[in-house]
Amino acid sequence: MPVDDVLLDCEMHMEKAIEHLQHELRSIRTGRATPALVEDIRVEYYGSPTPLKSIASISVPEATQLLIKPFTPQDIKAIEKAINDSKIGLSPHSDGRQIRLMLPPLSQERRLQLAGQCKGFAETAKIAIRNARRDGNKILDTEKKGGVITEDDDKHGKEQVQELTKQYETKVDELIEKKRNEILQV
Repeated sequence: MPVDDVLLDCEMHMEKAIEHLQHELRSIRTGRATPALVEDIRVEYYGSPTPLKSIASISVPEATQLLIKPFTPQDIKAIEKAINDSKIGLSPHSDGRQIRLMLPPLSQERRLQLAGQCKGFAETAKIAIRNARRDGNKILDTEKKGGVITEDDDKHGKEQVQELTKQYETKVDELIEKKRNEILQV
């Protein structure tokens, strides 16, 4: 496998780690309501767990309120149960046709907990990036031992893999700092 292919493979894995981190961060609550808070909650729908966004429309009528309108009114009870069972800490208010979720203001303690949760997601992403680096370096070593690439190519390839690692770890830090500022902003 040529050095360029190893680098592309590494970069692809690192990019996936960043995408996963962004998905995780969308589900963390800041001071504003966003459909991402509830859209992946699993609702028992005809015997199988289904994401909420598949069986209802989710909108944000106000900055601190979510409005969930099921496509079929019979699903309201199942949606309420799923929201209560989830760990988002919001209680649903139903009028028979739609469900409202009121987001209370975040306390400073809760803001700090959420910021800590972001830090945990960042560590997981960095571990995935470092694992991609390790795998890339292993492939380069194997190729060098097999005589496919020269020692200079191996050294240069490992330097490039390390540069990629630093670049993606910086992206993780930037994403986390941005989200942390959103959370801690009152």
